[in-house]
Amino acid sequence: MKAVLLDKITPAEMIQLKETEIPEIKPGWVLIKVKGFGMNHSEQILRLNEINADYIQKPLIPGIECVGEIADPSDSNFNFGQKVIGLMGGMGRSYNGSYAEYALLPTKQVFHIDSNLPWHSLAAVPETYYTAWGSLFECLHLNSEDTLLIRGGTSALGYAAIQIAKAINCKVIATTHRKEKLSLLQEADEAVLDDNNLSGKLKNVNKILELVGPKTLRDSLKSAKVGAIVCHTGVLGGVYTLNGFDPIKDIPNGVYLTGFFSNYPKQETINDIFYFFNKHQLEPKIGK
Repeated sequence: MKAVLLDKITPAEMIQLKETEIPEIKPGWVLIKVKGFGMNHSEQILRLNEINADYIQKPLIPGIECVGEIADPSDSNFNFGQKVIGLMGGMGRSYNGSYAEYALLPTKQVFHIDSNLPWHSLAAVPETYYTAWGSLFECLHLNSEDTLLIRGGTSALGYAAIQIAKAINCKVIATTHRKEKLSLLQEADEAVLDDNNLSGKLKNVNKILELVGPKTLRDSLKSAKVGAIVCHTGVLGGVYTLNGFDPIKDIPNGVYLTGFFSNYPKQETINDIFYFFNKHQLEPKIGK
């Protein structure tokens, strides 16, 4: 089969398809014929840095998600040809991932789906929409009365969050650092050029989805009204830790800070996402 195999730092322009063996089935794992996959910021981190870590067994097929069909169910309850997604749980790091024609994945990381979306649209769903869903509903407890600020609105996760929030009639304020991208935030109620200093400029924001990360987290906390929740989910700003962070001083009184980690997906949540898609007739927006 054809696959991407990484054994060193690999910029995007150096990625090449190589021939390798189709994985052999084993108990507790299923073989998926990959129909598509999304590309994620964490895979960029892997290619440009993490691939050199001692805990990464090389060569490695990257890819933390995929959509496809069961090619061999092994000892699972899946059926041959069943439509599924594979997602997280060490995929593309602890074991080979989805940048290939076939992926051998632990059964517990594979989930059946009920959707008539074409493969290219389905490929945009797993990690992006699972993370958006968990951030908005599990962490932010989003409802139609909320005013939601999304920092990093022109990312794939940002678009997904806007789409979901508007489907339940939230007021959405979305930001971008690039003036030329403001026009891409038309689905939001308000598009804001982010200068990393929004505190005092926004009114009545009671839910904040922080996708830029530690770079703007302190400012996001200051931008929240009393009783608000801030969910730290992304690290688009390229800063991964917040040195000198003092929870007592940096989290304002009456503001709540949480975060979402998508490494432990559940079939129930997958079902909820696709039910929501069908109910609201949603389809992922695919960049060109």
